[in-house]
Amino acid sequence: FKTPKEGSLLLLLMADVQVEKAFQKQEAVFLNSKTLRAAKTSKGVRYYKEVGLGFKTPKEAIEGEYIDKKCPFTSGVSIRGRILKGVCISTKMHRTIIIRRDYMHYVKKYSRYEKRHRNIPVHCSPCFTIKEGDIVVAGQCRPLSKTVRFNVLKVTPNEVIGNVRKQFMLF
Repeated sequence: FKTPKEGSLLLLLMADVQVEKAFQKQEAVFLNSKTLRAAKTSKGVRYYKEVGLGFKTPKEAIEGEYIDKKCPFTSGVSIRGRILKGVCISTKMHRTIIIRRDYMHYVKKYSRYEKRHRNIPVHCSPCFTIKEGDIVVAGQCRPLSKTVRFNVLKVTPNEVIGNVRKQFMLF
């Protein structure tokens, strides 16, 4: 086994990320700099930022190798507007999850409340590992697709007994 040269080391590390048809790179990073070559770490140059509002940048976003142009921590997507909390009910889509937000609606005629819910599609960055039942905090951003307008900011692991869709949780 030969040890790779410094120039080809970056290409070997980039090979793990290149699974799409288009070349994957971060917009804020210039890969062909000759002067920065010595200053690059063994993993290369990586762009990350704080989203603000008291949310910490995940360790995986700083040290990871993934490339996601819709990630709030490693791309130009800014969080503004509403901050929502809900339970993850589906992780079947690629980098998108569905969160369920439960609420009570007052019915004036009967002077009582009824249970209601909304399902919201949320973009999930690869720096988070989410399973069904986890409690997710999402922040509003620009439209990322036809239906997605929110981005995952924080995940709290949660154990749900039974069907996730049948649970009613108020936050």
